[in-house]
Amino acid sequence: MKCNSCKSEFTVTQKDLEFLDDAATVIKNKKYKIPPPTLCPDCREKRRLAQGNQLFLYKRKCDLTGKEMISNHHPESQYKVYDRYAWFSDDWDPMEYGRKYDFNRPFFEQFQELSLKVPRPALQGNYQYDENSDYTNYAGKNKDCYMIFDSEHNRDCYYSYSTNKSESCMECYRIDKCELCFECIDSHKCYNCYFCQDCDNCSNSFFLKNCIGCKHCIMCSNLKNKEFYIKNKKVSQDEYKKALEFLKSYSDLEAAKKMFEEIKLKYPQKYIHGVQNENVTGDYLTNCKNAEICFDSRGLWDCRYVYQAFNPLKNCMDIQECGDAERLYECAFLGYDAFNSKFSHHMLGNQSDIEYCTFCPHSSNLFGCIGLRHKQYCILNKQYTKDEYEDLVPRIIIHMTQTKEYGEFFPIEMSCFAYNETMAQWYFPLTKEEAIKQGYGWRDKTDQYATHDKKTQNPPETINETKETIIEQILRCKNCDKPYKITKQEYSLLKKLGMPVPHNCFLCRHLKRPKMRNQRTLYQRECQNCGLKIVTTYSPARSEKIFCEKCYTESIE
Repeated sequence: MKCNSCKSEFTVTQKDLEFLDDAATVIKNKKYKIPPPTLCPDCREKRRLAQGNQLFLYKRKCDLTGKEMISNHHPESQYKVYDRYAWFSDDWDPMEYGRKYDFNRPFFEQFQELSLKVPRPALQGNYQYDENSDYTNYAGKNKDCYMIFDSEHNRDCYYSYSTNKSESCMECYRIDKCELCFECIDSHKCYNCYFCQDCDNCSNSFFLKNCIGCKHCIMCSNLKNKEFYIKNKKVSQDEYKKALEFLKSYSDLEAAKKMFEEIKLKYPQKYIHGVQNENVTGDYLTNCKNAEICFDSRGLWDCRYVYQAFNPLKNCMDIQECGDAERLYECAFLGYDAFNSKFSHHMLGNQSDIEYCTFCPHSSNLFGCIGLRHKQYCILNKQYTKDEYEDLVPRIIIHMTQTKEYGEFFPIEMSCFAYNETMAQWYFPLTKEEAIKQGYGWRDKTDQYATHDKKTQNPPETINETKETIIEQILRCKNCDKPYKITKQEYSLLKKLGMPVPHNCFLCRHLKRPKMRNQRTLYQRECQNCGLKIVTTYSPARSEKIFCEKCYTESIE
């Protein structure tokens, strides 16, 4: 088939069709078929990602109370936005916006009109359990955290993404159960580690890759249970301590990063980042079985095209970010505990038998609704009896099938965010001109310190040279020239870690980290040791040696 968006050829497999048949809505013993996808997997993912803004936060006023708040919706957004406490309160009724379905008009047109009327929460996450963590999004159960995203159960963590159950960590990406870590990626149970990637149970180390149970190591790769190693060679404690003296200044650390990139190339890489998997294709997978083209997930069972599942999923296809769910299709950012739902996003958890809805927690049997809580048998926010609902929904599905809307996720044009605010820009970047040409929104960034009367400063080379007064200064990013500031908490943790003040803004720092991971593209290759056929995210053009799991395990020192 040819993708309706990018025009590339793609295949709808027999397994895809079997899933769609199983996922079809059944009402009064009649099945209403889901049409096969019209977009390729990448364009389907892009469409889902375009509904979520995780990183960009703004100060604006609550449209209900008038109080100033933090939100991922720009102050100039055309959508109504309520503070999260106000949104979950009884001070407003989303049913007041209900309307009858009009069979003379397309569904998406009617849904968009409803979307512009019904308020939405300012941020996403389990805010009820947060403490002093206002500047976080898609996050919850955090204490004293700042600018962390897609993260839960943390304390004193800053400027990180997908950081969970960790304490006193900064500038990290996808870490779990870590403490006192700085610029670590895809690492688990590490302590006092810096610039480490794909490491497990390591401590007091700098620049590690694919290491397990290592202590006091520098510039090492593919080691297990080693102590006092530099560049994969045993050294004395004095040699180790001497080497640490060259890892304190910003310039020395930047040079060390470049050196480490060359060192990593000398050692073989496992074809997949993951453990305890059976019959899977994809990358960054754990405890998965029968998962095809899936990434950054754990606990998948019989799933296809799933991205960032943070808890187990079963029998799901085309999913972005959710957990503890079953029988989902074309959904994004649902939260926890979802069952038998389709074409929905940002549901905030605990829902079943939902289609084309958003922000409707603790609900079931809804179609085309926004902002409902503890409801069932509603269409476009209008209440019906069970019999009325079961009579009307089939008619709507047939109508949407005729208008070629049924089976399609919400178009990118209907996103309440500008394209360059969303996660779609991370994985499928567009220029402003490209986005506007395709009908997507775009938001030009403004300089919040443009009228500031203080001159911008260049940060010192080391944290010992840096006085606390730096928190009063405006710094300017070396990469994009955007101004940024250092918070008091950030300065204190940098002092504790012995790391220099960053020379770039948070966004530029953050976007470098996913680029250090493999991209979501699969290649047919052979193990470069035994010749076994493998499917991997390592491109044949890359210079690393790629081994199958058996050969890689045998190569670890």
